[in-house]
Amino acid sequence: MSAVRLLVLGVMRLRQPTYGYAVRRELLSWRAETWTNVKPGSIYHALKQLTQEGKLSAYGTEGSSQGPGRTLFQLTDEGEAEFRKLMDEALVSIDMEELGAGIAFMDALPRAHVIEKLREQRRRSEEVRTDLLEMIPDFPGRGEPPHATDLLELWSSVFGNLAGWTDGMVARLEAGEYRMSE
Repeated sequence: MSAVRLLVLGVMRLRQPTYGYAVRRELLSWRAETWTNVKPGSIYHALKQLTQEGKLSAYGTEGSSQGPGRTLFQLTDEGEAEFRKLMDEALVSIDMEELGAGIAFMDALPRAHVIEKLREQRRRSEEVRTDLLEMIPDFPGRGEPPHATDLLELWSSVFGNLAGWTDGMVARLEAGEYRMSE
């Protein structure tokens, strides 16, 4: 899954009809470049790709006093379905960039659905953590550097922290924090 793709669809969904530079400006205002690999070129590439796939459609052109008019885009029904699919993938992901993109738009989904997906993400995080910890007695083995055990401990800690963070997010959602789509 591409976090950039989800971010572009999510901003389009919030601001439609809108144009590429407005999507970029919105993501910059969120400082998305600090928690994702989103770059201006990747935003415009995603817009082009999503339009070619029929997930976005050109809505019209907005005039500009500083050059050619800007093409306005909006989500199609296929784009809405893609947004939902990518959200489900992101909310169960153990990839920080993907999960972050999902959290950014979690309010677009019903609370119970987000809680269910985050519980699945938490289970996955704990499974990865457990698998990494179970490898430690076998390291370092033949050919592995002596610090391989330290790397396993590092990554198991990362996934343990992710599981703990997810527990807190689920608790906040269950307590009614955040306005969600119901």
